[in-house]
Amino acid sequence: MKNQWVSFRILDVYIPDPLKILMDLHGRDILQGKVIDLSDNGTEKEAFLVVEVEGMAQPVIVPAGRILDPA
Repeated sequence: MKNQWVSFRILDVYIPDPLKILMDLHGRDILQGKVIDLSDNGTEKEAFLVVEVEGMAQPVIVPAGRILDPA
């Protein structure tokens, strides 16, 4: 099999940790979603947004201060 191209699922990788692979490949990708809830910390910079992203099974939580320009 040496020098042959192969296909496999990320979850089947033994080393490195599959999370490391995802971060290396997609850590700087930009996601878009709809805000469905937010925390109430009193200041906008410290608030967290709950965002629904198409294709993801559960919403993601993002610090409000890390949101890029509105989509």
